[in-house]
Amino acid sequence: MGSFSIWHWMIVLVIVLLIFGTKKLRNIGSDLGGAVRGFKEGMRDGADDAATDPPKQVTTGGGHTIDADVKRETKA
Repeated sequence: MGSFSIWHWMIVLVIVLLIFGTKKLRNIGSDLGGAVRGFKEGMRDGADDAATDPPKQVTTGGGHTIDADVKRETKA
């Protein structure tokens, strides 16, 4: 009694198709796929930035250590 049979899901699918239509559902699917793809690319770019060289330590003549992050300027 708590689970839905295949017929329940078929009726729900028909109702959704009647309300939204196939074209609108196809557009929603492609928009959702583009959003997921953009999210994955953003995560990959963030991982690439984190995998760069660690900060370099420079020791001066007086025994002082300087921590610095070296960032390169790229031209797009």
